[in-house]
Amino acid sequence: MGKKKGPKSPADKVRKLMKAGKVKKKCCRSSSRCKRCPVLALKKAKAKASKAELGKAA
Repeated sequence: MGKKKGPKSPADKVRKLMKAGKVKKKCCRSSSRCKRCPVLALKKAKAKASKAELGKAA
């Protein structure tokens, strides 16, 4: 038993940031996204994950 130790998706990482209070739960949809925006956090997490994938492949 215990916790699963599989690769975490970017959405899982953003969810963890939400629980920690680093990211808001809902986007306020302002024209320029605030730095606590979940949409921006997900975009950053996806970019970081793809960059890590490229680093592993090379």
